[in-house]
Amino acid sequence: MAWFRSLIRVSAVQPRNAVSSPFSLTSSLLSLRYLSGEASNQPQDPQPVPIQYSGLAPTRPGEKPRVVVLGSGWAGCRLMKGLDTEIYDVVCVSPRNHMVFTPLLASTCVGTLEFRSVAEPIARIQPAISREPGSYFFLANCTGIDADKHLVHCETVTDGPDTLDPWKFKIAYDKLVIALGAQPLTFGIHGVNEHAIFLREVHHAQEIRRKLLLNLMLSDVPGISEGEKSRLLHCVVVGGGPTGVEFSGELSDFIKNDVHERYVHVKDYIHVTLIEANEILSSFDDRLRQYATKQLTKSGVRLVRGIVKDVKAQKLILNDGTEVPYGLLVWSTGVGPSSLVNSLEIPKSPGGRIGIDEWLRIPSVEDVFAIGDCSGFVESTGKPALPALAQVAERQGKYLSHLLNKIGKANGGHASTWNGAELGEPFVYKHLGSMATIGRYKALVDLRQSKEAKGLSMAGFVSWFIWRSAYLTRVLSWRNRFYVAINWLTTLVFGRDISRI
Repeated sequence: MAWFRSLIRVSAVQPRNAVSSPFSLTSSLLSLRYLSGEASNQPQDPQPVPIQYSGLAPTRPGEKPRVVVLGSGWAGCRLMKGLDTEIYDVVCVSPRNHMVFTPLLASTCVGTLEFRSVAEPIARIQPAISREPGSYFFLANCTGIDADKHLVHCETVTDGPDTLDPWKFKIAYDKLVIALGAQPLTFGIHGVNEHAIFLREVHHAQEIRRKLLLNLMLSDVPGISEGEKSRLLHCVVVGGGPTGVEFSGELSDFIKNDVHERYVHVKDYIHVTLIEANEILSSFDDRLRQYATKQLTKSGVRLVRGIVKDVKAQKLILNDGTEVPYGLLVWSTGVGPSSLVNSLEIPKSPGGRIGIDEWLRIPSVEDVFAIGDCSGFVESTGKPALPALAQVAERQGKYLSHLLNKIGKANGGHASTWNGAELGEPFVYKHLGSMATIGRYKALVDLRQSKEAKGLSMAGFVSWFIWRSAYLTRVLSWRNRFYVAINWLTTLVFGRDISRI
């Protein structure tokens, strides 16, 4: 009811000079006569005066400087974890209140792991956000940056039409860290956003799981034709990178170990197709790529070399005219700059990322840094573009937290106060290697510094054991490590959960 929503808004407003709230009301309150049920000559549905909030004002002398972090991915969360909250207030702005442990996300799609096992709350990563009076987490999107005034423009995230309308606010910063990540690349192919599912967030994995189980149950209904049953149970993965290969491997395990046992009537219809324009796992050693191709084929995954030209509701079309019907389409073809990054009027690196120098600063803007998938070295540094990997983002976040702590201890934390003193060693990235699971208790481990360098590379069961051990130790909290270990053990003993919730 309109009057009830208005009452909630009015009752939630704090006075402008209230200290306990980061927001202050800048317009007059609505007249309470509009909230009464008495008859009046006024229109029954008056247009309410829009409520505007000013946001967080600049910090004052004597207060701790404020670091605003845009994003809650690997880079942003590692930065917040390492920041000294005795020096800084930390404000995080993100459309999600958790970090996703992406290397294990594919396992949640088929029930090997539960969704909460790969989600780490921001407040657990940086407890000051929920404890310190000057630190906050805002569930919002950044809509713009005013570097001259040291302001970030934000808009709250809403969930459906029945929630409160989104409102806009501003946050003043002393130091700004852009860690917005990247968005999936669709290469302008028609129908991808409408019909395909990406695999980057927990809600993507939930959607894939629900769609997969729905198709399994629908295909078992009497009266379904053979052709429709084959289409419903055809899972197509586009993109032969680590994410696409790992999801294909998890899916083939699910089919072999669970579908064949619990969906006997349709077990001969379900199959997986992996479409890649070039070679799968192009960053891995040639021997490992051949091994992965052999194992995936043995698991029942059909490998198709081709380029997707068009995507329709129930089929996709390749560049040679081949039509591929599908019931589930997962799109994993790499990432590129987000729309906000593209809109920022700052120097860009090759590929459209935010340009940064050796200390992860944006050279043309004061007090602003960029890390993670949204950033790349400007050409003047002479450094190559870093891959969009979790280990790159994590390493940048760790480095920048130490750098900001150093600046803060030297009394340079407030806006426009750093005198340009020595920053120390620049950021240097050393690749620790790549790993990928391919199903059937097998994985690939490539510990070379680069594709051309020499080093250890191995495949098989031992590699699978190393893959699981390494990622189990990299899970951020002991709570989630315990969850992951128990989920793996439960799946091994009892099989995967096939409930569609």
